[in-house]
Amino acid sequence: MEFPIGELSRRTAVKVPTIRYYEQIGLLPEAPRTEGNRRLYGKSEVDRLNFIRHSRELGFEIEDIRGLLAMAAQPQSSCHQVDSIANNHLAEIDRRIASLTALKAELSRMIDECGHGRVCDCRIIEALADHGQCRSEH
Repeated sequence: MEFPIGELSRRTAVKVPTIRYYEQIGLLPEAPRTEGNRRLYGKSEVDRLNFIRHSRELGFEIEDIRGLLAMAAQPQSSCHQVDSIANNHLAEIDRRIASLTALKAELSRMIDECGHGRVCDCRIIEALADHGQCRSEH
């Protein structure tokens, strides 16, 4: 079962330029080509690209995905490294959530302090112009 890059894109919901990029950086193996220089793909590339796409949707970085793919190719080895990558990613997500929560609180405070009058008296504009008026670092 071989098909061109457009069909791989359709089956995986990954855009053609992204597929080419993943090949260029080595996340996808370089595809064999026809005599007319068209790339050909099969089920293994669909599976691998779905893995990559799902990992990206979950926010994993390219290098983490590269490591996860390497570990997935060794199914009998310990999953300690996989756990480590996932735990590190979860910690980063928690850090981002805390940062976004602080940003939300600060923006809500600015909006609440706004008198809804004229721009020259607007607390939002004042706070954006002077970081010292913020209550937290963000």
